[in-house]
Amino acid sequence: MTKQYANQDVLCETDWVNNNLNNDKVKILEVDYDVENAYKEGHLPNSHMVWWRKDINDSSTRDIINKHQFEELMSRLGVKPDDELILYGDFNNWFAAFAFWVFKYFGHKKIRIMNGGRKKWENENRSYTKDEPVENPSNYVAAAPDEGVRAYLDDVKRSFKKEEVGLVDVRSVKEFNGEITAPPEYPMEHAQRGGHIPGAKNIPWLQAIDDDGTFKSAEDLEALYRKQGITPDKHIICYCRIGERSSHTWFVLKYLLGYPSVKNYDGSWTEWGNMIGNPIEK
Repeated sequence: MTKQYANQDVLCETDWVNNNLNNDKVKILEVDYDVENAYKEGHLPNSHMVWWRKDINDSSTRDIINKHQFEELMSRLGVKPDDELILYGDFNNWFAAFAFWVFKYFGHKKIRIMNGGRKKWENENRSYTKDEPVENPSNYVAAAPDEGVRAYLDDVKRSFKKEEVGLVDVRSVKEFNGEITAPPEYPMEHAQRGGHIPGAKNIPWLQAIDDDGTFKSAEDLEALYRKQGITPDKHIICYCRIGERSSHTWFVLKYLLGYPSVKNYDGSWTEWGNMIGNPIEK
């Protein structure tokens, strides 16, 4: 018998979404990196656009949005605190997972990721539309931020190289080894130095995904992390370049595998690699 994920209620399949496109209690949000070539070229009927760079990041502070900005976003989208949010997007749900992390940080309870994202929906030849839903604004009030899901620079400084902590670098092998400081497609988001945080294990985020864009089985995921010593008895901190890829791994470890202590370090390599005095390894 196939082992179940620790939390089944954080995923939904494309069939279920297709049957709930007009469900008033469900709000479908597409979270993209490339809005112009994804959402605007066609999206799930009744899905609202969330642009990861503009809607859940604050470029003026190089940070995720604050509580007030989150409330404004949710209110503009017409979301109510008891609505069930379905997140999906391009890049194998990379940015949908980032939004999931931000939304959980601000306490929204009912959130699911559509397993497989745009890739699986398209492979199944399901319908898209260019019509954008009419927004019916709400008055959303968020919870206080849940700092239990977020790691900061000082948390990492205190914890790296400790046996009870597992640092997961989810970037590519070339980034981890210091051959490059950022992928070629993101030239503006690099650090002064290449390499990784001492003691970190390199488990690229895409290793958690099957060819169709869906998450690997619970058994396969468990084996992937255990063989690198990333086990549920440790305090896990995930990082990448600016915290988005690592939110995908955070989702896998915290929700699909049920690890009790997992945080996303969204300062990630852009912060660590640029800080004077921070040690690195190559």
